[in-house]
Amino acid sequence: MNHNLTVRHLGRRYYGEIYRAMKNFTDIRSQNTCDEIWLVEHHPVFTLGRRGDVKHIHDAGNIPVIHADRGGQVTYHGPGQLVAYLLLDLQRRSLGIRSLVDLLQESTITLLLNYGINSSTHANAPGVYVNERKIASIGLRVRRGCCYHGMSLNVAMDLKPFKRINPCGYAGLEVTQLIDLRGPDNLTCVAGDLVNVLQVNLEYDNITIDDVHNDNGPNSYRTVIISTDTLKQA
Repeated sequence: MNHNLTVRHLGRRYYGEIYRAMKNFTDIRSQNTCDEIWLVEHHPVFTLGRRGDVKHIHDAGNIPVIHADRGGQVTYHGPGQLVAYLLLDLQRRSLGIRSLVDLLQESTITLLLNYGINSSTHANAPGVYVNERKIASIGLRVRRGCCYHGMSLNVAMDLKPFKRINPCGYAGLEVTQLIDLRGPDNLTCVAGDLVNVLQVNLEYDNITIDDVHNDNGPNSYRTVIISTDTLKQA
């Protein structure tokens, strides 16, 4: 079984570009395709899930609204938020969607606890919360036994656009972020810490990190191989 994982740091990208790329990756992948996680920061955008209702958007203003095929209602992505897209072969890993959601929540809780922040989940409301305020959202899609979309974690961003919507379809839901909880505010560091937790919890043997330098073009990478044993010893 392929227990290798490729992680791509994609920098700041437009949502539509990454959305199309995720769907294409899932359409053309084979049973031998390595699983991937894409780490990205988006330009401001509201996204609506498959059953998303526009009534939960009060005032989009000049922020674009994009309908996506993930689960969940409406959310906001913008600079200062870490988004992790999981492109995994769930059949190959014998992993169900509910189990994956639980794993993502548990991984986020572990990550926050490492920063000295206590967090929890809510029944029937996927995501992670700190003092009843949402800090991480989860939305996935499964096709051909493989998943795409993923999770977002508020790190150090402008939270005001969340006031223009009912986050995840819940009126009055408050949101928070790491910087306001005295957590780290560097997306690169948080991304590395999240990958470390996910690699262990998803039980990948080896990880290849492709760091895309936008100024050098999309095919310029810095590649590093990290083993699970190395992470457990760290």
